[in-house]
Amino acid sequence: MMNNILVAYDGSEPAKQAMVFAFEMAKHFDSELHVVAVCQLPEFGGEVEMQDFVSRTQSYYHQMIKGLKKPYPTLKKETKFHIAMGHPAEQILRYADSHAIDHIVVGHRGNTQFSRWLLGSVARQVVDHARCPVTVIRK
Repeated sequence: MMNNILVAYDGSEPAKQAMVFAFEMAKHFDSELHVVAVCQLPEFGGEVEMQDFVSRTQSYYHQMIKGLKKPYPTLKKETKFHIAMGHPAEQILRYADSHAIDHIVVGHRGNTQFSRWLLGSVARQVVDHARCPVTVIRK
């Protein structure tokens, strides 16, 4: 049984497709839908620049999440929206573990083979470390 479905959302085209898939899955299984957006912090900068960056980024994600509430009709169960700060894969997995998520849906970024090998993708890290099934939506 799938009671809790999480979709990672960053506003990209693959994330939009993942949102549609997760919404339909939640509707089909009568599940609670959790939408998580992660603000990734820069690795450098002073305290003042960091505070400004965090403020602007949080504002951006709040507007993005607010825009998601309109196109999707209400599910039978509540849809929860959460904005986290940190490394995207780590925050997605942390949220999944702390909210008894049964299934994770993520979009796949079409990075080159070299950059995927060098850096790894968020989707790949989530697939490798999640304690539940993960669906990766490709373009």
